[in-house]
Amino acid sequence: MTVHDKFLALGTHYGKVYLLDVQGNITQKFDVSPVKINQISLDESGEHMGVCSEDGKVQVFGLYSGEEFHETFDCPIKIIAVHPHFVRSSCKQFVTGGKKLLLFERSWMSRWKSSVLHEGEGNIRSVKWRGHLIAWANNMGVKIFDVTSKQRITNVPRDDISLRPDMYPCSLCWKDNVTLIIGWGTSVKICSVKERHASEMRDLPSRYVEIVSQFETEFYISGLAPLCDQLVVLSYVKEVSEKTEREYCARPRLDIIQPLSETCEEISSDALTVRGFQENECRDYHLEYSEGESLFYIVSPRDVVVAKERDQDDHIDWLLEKKKYEEALMAAEISQKNIKRHKILDIGLAYINHLVERGEYDIAARKCQKILGKNAALWEYEVYKFKEIGQLKAISPYLPRGDPVLKPLIYEMILHEFLESDYEGFATLIREWPGDLYNNSVIVQAVRDHLKKDSQNRTLLKTLADLYTYDKNYGNALEIYLTLRHKDVFQLIHKHNLFSSIKDKIVLLMDFDSEKAVDMLLDNEDKISIKKVVEELEDRPELQHVYLHKLFKRDHHKGQRYHEKQISLYAEYDRPNLLPFLRDSTHCPLEKALEICQQRNFVEETVYLLSRMGNSRSALKMIMEELHDVDKAIEFAKEQDDGELWEDLILYSIDKPPFITGLLNNIGTHVDPILLIHRIKEGMEIPNLRDSLVKILQDYNLQILLREGCKKILVADSLSLLKKMHRTQMKGVLVDEENICESCLAPVLPADAAKPFSVVVFHCRHMFHKECLPVPSMNSPAQFCGICSAKHRGPGSAILEMKK
Repeated sequence: MTVHDKFLALGTHYGKVYLLDVQGNITQKFDVSPVKINQISLDESGEHMGVCSEDGKVQVFGLYSGEEFHETFDCPIKIIAVHPHFVRSSCKQFVTGGKKLLLFERSWMSRWKSSVLHEGEGNIRSVKWRGHLIAWANNMGVKIFDVTSKQRITNVPRDDISLRPDMYPCSLCWKDNVTLIIGWGTSVKICSVKERHASEMRDLPSRYVEIVSQFETEFYISGLAPLCDQLVVLSYVKEVSEKTEREYCARPRLDIIQPLSETCEEISSDALTVRGFQENECRDYHLEYSEGESLFYIVSPRDVVVAKERDQDDHIDWLLEKKKYEEALMAAEISQKNIKRHKILDIGLAYINHLVERGEYDIAARKCQKILGKNAALWEYEVYKFKEIGQLKAISPYLPRGDPVLKPLIYEMILHEFLESDYEGFATLIREWPGDLYNNSVIVQAVRDHLKKDSQNRTLLKTLADLYTYDKNYGNALEIYLTLRHKDVFQLIHKHNLFSSIKDKIVLLMDFDSEKAVDMLLDNEDKISIKKVVEELEDRPELQHVYLHKLFKRDHHKGQRYHEKQISLYAEYDRPNLLPFLRDSTHCPLEKALEICQQRNFVEETVYLLSRMGNSRSALKMIMEELHDVDKAIEFAKEQDDGELWEDLILYSIDKPPFITGLLNNIGTHVDPILLIHRIKEGMEIPNLRDSLVKILQDYNLQILLREGCKKILVADSLSLLKKMHRTQMKGVLVDEENICESCLAPVLPADAAKPFSVVVFHCRHMFHKECLPVPSMNSPAQFCGICSAKHRGPGSAILEMKK
């Protein structure tokens, strides 16, 4: 048997050759010889075949042409090999092996001539031709012949000469054009054909062979084939029976090994089942391979077994057999373009079933998202499966909510499951699931039924409010939120514009969260008026104050009609903000405010109101008599800047030494201190009098220094401005044909430059002919710009005169 990437060529004991496709179907049949065919050889193109038989016949012919060569020898021909490129006219060569190795070549007259390449060492057992190199094995070893140079370049001797070469034949295969692999007995050698350096040639061949790897195996070698950087070995196995202790033939093995320099590593090993293996010998097995497709053919007397690399489908089969579903699913996803027998969905469904069987319900439900994808029918099928095992809760977080959307019954079934046993989980699903996934009215009724048993359950009430919101029944939802005092009530009002529904619920909102409620009411004055809010809060003045206070902070004028009411509210609930309110309000009735403050004895507020109403003396008196605070009295007098107030302050303080000290320390810049000092009684002890007098003198000295400094600055600025004006007025003024007389509106310069002219230019840049100006008189000898002098005597008060 020999193999091509297009077909298999199989010879029989009856001289027939069959061409089979890779599925084993016969495509062609040839009658070559009436006796056993020993060897078949094909070239690389698969268009020419060489056949040799036991009766010594050799035939080389074209499978698709009439080309043919016949030769009959007087002895059996065991081996034939045609040139790999026999299809070319320059490569019409083949070799035959029996007692001799003969090379046949077609000459220029289309005649075939033969030459002996080797003889005298027994029968030729195997021949392999690759490129320009022919390797053959006889009883003594392996030789390599270079067809190009017509030289034999090496001899690799047989290691174990005790083995019969006819029973344990040599296996040869070329890994590439320069690498030969030899298997004989239990020995493997990997040989590399290399070019010899020119300086080393002399009478030696141009090439030599180096053994790069050599190792022993545990079994006899029936065939070899390369597989990338590894080897495929067909092994003949003999084992010893434990009962009879006799040696017997076991099933042959197909091993993949990794060759090393002096040993090898077994990658995989498979025992092959062939018919009659108990009777077969090592020579009865052969290994052929197709380089293009990594197909390997094991030939025995009764069977031809095809071996090929496991593809991704085989790998997935193995993973599924080992129940490694997750790895199988991952492998299928990675190689989905290459797998043919498996579907990702089928593997995924098997994985889900496996997880369910193991009780890993949550993992199984999570995997549904990825495996079921957008297949609504499969989703519904899986949900019912989870229902049968009582695990609807496990799959609920992973149900699709948009694309696809399942039947409403599916979602309702899960909601009912939660409602029976887990209120919190039910509430979570209602919040997370869009309201259009299920029949809202059905779920609302179910919640109401449960509330009949537990009417105060906050979780169910909140969930019912959410359901009302989805159903746009905002009134009922708002009522529940307010009952529960839930923080989302304000969000609900804003989101759905429920301001018309809360006009009678303002007190409830304020009780719940006054800050948020006031902000909401003020932000939506156009929907709920200030008047309406104030009326609703009439019975709750403390809340009314909170609302009006924030309104006043936003805008002093919006709530002006309530400023009178606010005085009482501030006085009752927020006195610290009363005085700022009185100061900022322009609509507050002062008499009413004064009355309230006097009734409550609010001194600071009363002082402010008295001063604002023009009764500064009463205000000052109140500060002195009620507060006894000289600093505040002095500050008040400073604010009013009224001499009479200072006089009243001095008169009130003259018999009070501490007040006198305060006055001496503070009035130096407002009132002449001498007026105060003259009124101090003889012998009165005044605390820190010396320090006060020193301070008065220092203040006076400081005033003098400030005046002198200001005077110097004023003089310097005046001088600087004078110089600047002088420089400006000393600059020349451009006069050209475009300038006109401001009086007669004629060009200032004459058309004839040779004529005499006289022009007056003022510093204000107005120009006149001299004759157009009024003649100076005794009363006004100076000339002025008529335009500028009509307003004031400014820049035009000086002139420049041009004459020619």
